[in-house]
Amino acid sequence: MAPNEVVLKGLVLLSLSSWIFLIKPSGCGDEVVACTPASPVGIAIFYLSTYLVAFGYGGHQPTIATFGADQFDEQNPKEKSSKAAFFCYFYFALNFGSLFSNTILVYYEDSGEWTLGFLVSLGSAVIALVSFLLGTPGYRYVIPCGNPLPRVAQVFIASAKKWDVIPSNADDLYEVEGPESAIKGSRKILHSAEFEFLDKAATITEDDLMRQNDPWRLCTVTQVEEAKCVLKMLPIWLCTIIYSVVFTQMASLFVEQGNVMSSNIGNFHIPAASMSAFDICSVLICTGIYSQILVPLAGKLRGNPKGLTELQRMGIGLIIGMLAMVAAGATEIERLKHVTPGQKISSLSIFWQIPQYVLVGASEVFMYVGQLEFFNGQAPDGIKSFGSSLCMASISLGNYVSSLLVNMVMGITARGKNPGWIPDDLNAGHMDRFYFLIAVLTAFDFVIYLLCANWYKPINLHGSEKETEMEKQEDDVLGKV
Repeated sequence: MAPNEVVLKGLVLLSLSSWIFLIKPSGCGDEVVACTPASPVGIAIFYLSTYLVAFGYGGHQPTIATFGADQFDEQNPKEKSSKAAFFCYFYFALNFGSLFSNTILVYYEDSGEWTLGFLVSLGSAVIALVSFLLGTPGYRYVIPCGNPLPRVAQVFIASAKKWDVIPSNADDLYEVEGPESAIKGSRKILHSAEFEFLDKAATITEDDLMRQNDPWRLCTVTQVEEAKCVLKMLPIWLCTIIYSVVFTQMASLFVEQGNVMSSNIGNFHIPAASMSAFDICSVLICTGIYSQILVPLAGKLRGNPKGLTELQRMGIGLIIGMLAMVAAGATEIERLKHVTPGQKISSLSIFWQIPQYVLVGASEVFMYVGQLEFFNGQAPDGIKSFGSSLCMASISLGNYVSSLLVNMVMGITARGKNPGWIPDDLNAGHMDRFYFLIAVLTAFDFVIYLLCANWYKPINLHGSEKETEMEKQEDDVLGKV
């Protein structure tokens, strides 16, 4: 079953469950009319549909980025440059769709029209699927390289079985003859000096000669380099999780903060969740500025058509994300100053949140677009989808780390009569300190990221276009940010 079909079925069930089982009477949940308790069957169908949507989206999102990148031939200079621009426009399209969900759908949510919101989402998914199918005849299809997890596991197991073997020289390591690798549809990868202990898996022993074609004892150089690539990308990936904690605050604490700020313009109420539209607008504007102005300008100044490398962009994204947390903390300090005793809502306008949303949006352009390019470009042919999946996994883990961090902070700061930094009544807490804590953690993470980025060495595919010495140095070193 295709991921798109899973998403559609999940949205159909979600719409039906909210209409038939959950939202009774119609329009309830708007903080005025209370909803009647849902039946166990309705709740079960609701959670089933929610997990179907999440499961389908998890399969759809990483593959669509990889599939889109596959439409460009890296051996063609023009298509190679177009591939770099693709990720910018891909993220632009994602946020353009999010602009709709953060305005129209938030309005439905705020007015209690949940079923209508789910039906609109279903209609959008149907249009997306039909649009995708209409373009099917013109797509370029890359031969699947199989499941990379067993291949990576074979390298580690083969190395463990040969723990007492001294790795051979690079020229003596096992590799199949010819220009193609043993991995179907994947180019050969040249040997690298990192993680030499894994070279044991490609070292030929007498026992290997007796047990021919046993991949759990003898692996090719390309297969070993695939495993090395995963290990080299992991430190960079781990450093992006803290940034995802920054990104997560937009859908959690930023909204909670906005709910206790003045959000009325005359008789019109601005839903706090809709403030993320400023983040999306920031992404859309900054994407255009980056691709049309910054890249050409940086390319001329540095003599490199790429402008900034992926690692440099991700580092800039971390810095801007840290500034977003500082701005959020400063807004919270100002909000608390405008709280009148006995009043839940501060007199400070919700538009004071605009800088923190704009900064998060600007950081996304550098971090997430850089991530997509980096993990897709540095992942070998056989693990392209795995590389794209790391981006989604970073966001997911960021949500878990954020929840863990909130629980830890509340467990430490909420003692006795002290309500803690993030109590139910935000006017009695100090959420600004939590924002500043995340800013400090992001700064610390940036230092670690600098070390990892300077240590990282890019993969070298056999037959790929040779880079200039300057480009190699820029890929190896993060450079000045």
